[in-house]
Amino acid sequence: MIKRLAIHNRKNWTAFLWDENPVAPLLNEVIRMQGKISGLMLALGFSKKEETMLDTLALDVLKSSEIEGEKLNYAQARSSIARRLGLEVAGMVKSGRAVDGVVEMMLDATQNYAKPFTEKRLFEWYRVLFSCGHGKYRTERMQIVSGRIGHLNIHYEAPEPGRLSAEMAAFLKWLNSENKINPIIKSAVAHFWFVTIHPFDDGNGRIARAISDMLLARSDNSSQRFYSMSAQILKERKKYYDVLEKVQHGNGDITQWLLWFLECLKKALLEAEKATHSVLFKANFWDRHKDTPVNSRQRLMLNKLLDGFEGKLKSSKWAKIAKCSPDTALRDINDLLDKGILRREAQGGRSTGYELNVL
Repeated sequence: MIKRLAIHNRKNWTAFLWDENPVAPLLNEVIRMQGKISGLMLALGFSKKEETMLDTLALDVLKSSEIEGEKLNYAQARSSIARRLGLEVAGMVKSGRAVDGVVEMMLDATQNYAKPFTEKRLFEWYRVLFSCGHGKYRTERMQIVSGRIGHLNIHYEAPEPGRLSAEMAAFLKWLNSENKINPIIKSAVAHFWFVTIHPFDDGNGRIARAISDMLLARSDNSSQRFYSMSAQILKERKKYYDVLEKVQHGNGDITQWLLWFLECLKKALLEAEKATHSVLFKANFWDRHKDTPVNSRQRLMLNKLLDGFEGKLKSSKWAKIAKCSPDTALRDINDLLDKGILRREAQGGRSTGYELNVL
């Protein structure tokens, strides 16, 4: 059995250290990108901004659960969020307990980001997450292991149950203190600190990410969320766990964790920027063509192109998706070619493809 010294067994283990030389420039880049996203959001109309935030929150709920291997329903998550925020959206569906619990926790984190994070609030998150009557710290030891009996590899062993109350009291005191640490760095440190304590039998990862989102909302000074850290973490799940394991057995230097966290956040912001440009392009497109007559089939297909149609759009695909005859599809396409909305792809050939005529 392979067993390594965990960071929490070191004296003064929460006196974390990091190298500012690589961290500071990356942090400044992230701050700049946060400002850029905020600026782009100002260009969106109220309804588009509301829709973008709703989609981001729903994505965050789904992806945070998926990291733990639990797949939730997107429509249910979106509907649950809309109901709690009092938003009127089309296609509302009923949502289950599992969805509602994660939504309630995530919304409390992001919408009430400025409130102190107390033990009572933490236990309430645990309660809604698991629909139990109370929240309490685990009473059993916790190990993450792999391998077969006799040849087990202990990836991580959390603090003993008897230490949890004191460890969590220290964590919550730090979290609520008015220290000089940048809130983005504080988000990264809080995430690492919480999962290292691992105070609950289950849900530690989801709660840690909710705490991170709460602190990122503080860094934005806004409850409006337009980027999903959890979606990016899911894409890098293996690296996420690898870095955690390595730093959790280090000497207290968390530079590697901070760099990974900031790079992950940077990628989440880049995805948000890309998505926002797409929304703006789509809004501007329809604004330019607000007086151009298009039928329902043409609007459907144009929206698919605007949302990033995959593959080559041919008249046969048009007919299949729009549920019309090939002749009708060709008439629809030729009409849009005449209006300058579509153009033939440069390749040409026997199998003609069509694309938006981007001005």
